[in-house]
Amino acid sequence: MPFARLATATTPTCHIGLGLAAVGRPGYINLGRDKDLGDDRSVETLRTRTHELLDAAYAQGVRYFDAARSYGRSEEFLADWLKARPGLDDIVVGSKWGYTYTADWSTDADRHEVKDHALPTYERQRAESDALLGDRLDLYQIHSVTPDSPALTDKELHAKLAEAAAQGLTIGFSTSGPAQADAIRAALAVTVDGEPLFRTVQSTYNALETSAAPALAEAHDAGLTVIVKEGMANGRLAGPHAPDAMREVAEEAGLGCDAVALAVILRQPWAGVVLSGAATTNQLASNLHAAVVDLDDAQLTRLATLVEEPHAYWERRGQLPWH
Repeated sequence: MPFARLATATTPTCHIGLGLAAVGRPGYINLGRDKDLGDDRSVETLRTRTHELLDAAYAQGVRYFDAARSYGRSEEFLADWLKARPGLDDIVVGSKWGYTYTADWSTDADRHEVKDHALPTYERQRAESDALLGDRLDLYQIHSVTPDSPALTDKELHAKLAEAAAQGLTIGFSTSGPAQADAIRAALAVTVDGEPLFRTVQSTYNALETSAAPALAEAHDAGLTVIVKEGMANGRLAGPHAPDAMREVAEEAGLGCDAVALAVILRQPWAGVVLSGAATTNQLASNLHAAVVDLDDAQLTRLATLVEEPHAYWERRGQLPWH
């Protein structure tokens, strides 16, 4: 399993990964994008920005990089970076299939992505990912599985995924929505020829949305690597948007709200990799301070008051505009 490579890493940041959702396409739902990216969001500008982030992340000990077919040209940007650095053999590369990017490099498209977990979509997007990343792709995840996803019951798809696993590709899934725990438990029950199909799970968990925690602990106990996404709740826990309790604890720690938000996740015993979704190198540097944040029980108790009811959290997330 590729994440075994991280087990031998000694840098404090080896369990922080870099997700490319915010820089692989011109529009996304993160708060503050107007300030972060400015007006120039051409392909070449975002390619350069992505490469700068990847360089900075690697230099500071990050060893997991996360893309998706629906993150615009994120796989292409990552592939270009890898081809220019053929000697990097200590990193883990993950991507996802299941959403098709449909915005045509626009920030005001009617639809930015279309979800489809059917076998033909897997076969098409697997070929697209392979054409860009080739044997550098370590992990391929089903994007945003929910309890009603056909990917949980499609035996033909399971057989194809198991075939890919037999050829050395690690198979995982990500989750979204208020029923993440149900989706995780359903995925844990998927087997092919008596063997578990999935070896990783990527879920949303943060100081506002903690409902997946018990199921993620079960996944960890079952031997899956847990990857945590949206640790800053699409910007709601960072900078000017952070709630008072987060701001107060961050001031006491002498660090940014973003570092505290990620530190809360890193202390979970089941968290294998926690993703930074930084859009600038300054944000990345601040995020990476999470590895050295030391929170006491009183601070954690205050932060626990921020938890929202899952349906309310996801309803608000669904209302965030594409910037």
